[in-house]
Amino acid sequence: MHTLVGKGPERMNRPLIILDRDGVINEDSPEFVKSADEWQALPGSLEAIGKLTRAGWRVVVATNQSGLARGKFNYSALSAMHRKCQRMLDQFGGRIDGWFFCPHAPRDDCLCRKPRTGLYAQIEHALGHSVAGVPSIGDSLRDLAAARAARARPILVQTGNGMRTSEQLDAKWDVPIYRDLGAAVEALLE
Repeated sequence: MHTLVGKGPERMNRPLIILDRDGVINEDSPEFVKSADEWQALPGSLEAIGKLTRAGWRVVVATNQSGLARGKFNYSALSAMHRKCQRMLDQFGGRIDGWFFCPHAPRDDCLCRKPRTGLYAQIEHALGHSVAGVPSIGDSLRDLAAARAARARPILVQTGNGMRTSEQLDAKWDVPIYRDLGAAVEALLE
């Protein structure tokens, strides 16, 4: 499922980046982030998205949100979280151009839950833009696996679950690792 914010011809030729949400943009919680009040941006993440936007990038989010299927929160609460993020991004000149999310639980065996590639296929279809080679920043092994399977360019940040994930990686992964979204964005924009 997804929510697109802007899809005009003027936005189509801009470079694209895909971000995971929990643990990359905002604090993660083993109890789920269930409301706009609980949604708290990670230090520097909104500023980093602002830099991308001002540099001409289209920023989209691809996120598993199994709390929906588990009854932890509803679609209205999820929309409120995303509206809060956008309001906070406004002060940094940032924008999320699309929110792509899997509402299913792991037991549902859907195609959109990362590490599967359904969210990436949705992004390609909605934006008319291949994800091949597109930077995709996450904090978990499933984020990296989904990006790799979709031919995107996986990047790991050490926020959220990223420290634990970096310890699980072996040489076959060969992915860049950054301390947080701000550091990853700085490297991309150099």
